[in-house]
Amino acid sequence: MDRNGTRKAGRTGSATRKKGTRALPASEPATADPVEVEPPAAAPGGGTSEAVPDVGVGLRRIRAARSMSLETLARASGVSRAMLSQIELGRSTPTIKVLWRVARALDVPFSALIADSRPRELTSILRGDRARRLTSADGRFSSRALFPAGGSRRVEFYELRLAPKGLEDAEAHPPGTIENLVVQRGSVEITVGGEAHPLAPGDAIQFVADSPHRYRNTGAVEAVMYLVMSYAEAVSAPGWPS
Repeated sequence: MDRNGTRKAGRTGSATRKKGTRALPASEPATADPVEVEPPAAAPGGGTSEAVPDVGVGLRRIRAARSMSLETLARASGVSRAMLSQIELGRSTPTIKVLWRVARALDVPFSALIADSRPRELTSILRGDRARRLTSADGRFSSRALFPAGGSRRVEFYELRLAPKGLEDAEAHPPGTIENLVVQRGSVEITVGGEAHPLAPGDAIQFVADSPHRYRNTGAVEAVMYLVMSYAEAVSAPGWPS
């Protein structure tokens, strides 16, 4: 607005672009649910995540092992080709939901996309200050792997954090996947098959997770949960050492 009170053009309507988004090129093939490029996700409670996993290396290695083009993966996952390219180049931090879609399209476990190529050791220490933490688009839900990356496994272990009144909708996992979750702090509600299950600190729940499910923080403090995810069959990422 100038000194005479006249509003300047070019700042209203659809011409205003949200911070952190990028318009797709006209030649970009359409996908089922194109995802915008996002800045590094914020951790619950503000600030940036502890450490951003380099998923680009894992994604590129698995896709190459499958001889799958970016366009093919975009159609299968519903994530735009531009977004996939940005992830592989390390120029964009994907959210948890985006990684689940890509993992399902590649038929690999979620953890395969955050694995590294270093050989496994007999003893592994995962330092908290160097933790790989992934967040949701709004930064209110986060997931931290509590097991070393790489290799073949049937069980995975995660720390989950959900901000007060936060809500996270999880997509279906591979058939036969079981989630066993215990609440360490806060109060949450887990909805499976349309039925809501309220949980208090110390409560645990086990359910079949091959259908959509929901985590909801019903309290006024950040909820902390620990999740053991079991697969029907041992899973590993193509191209990674066992």
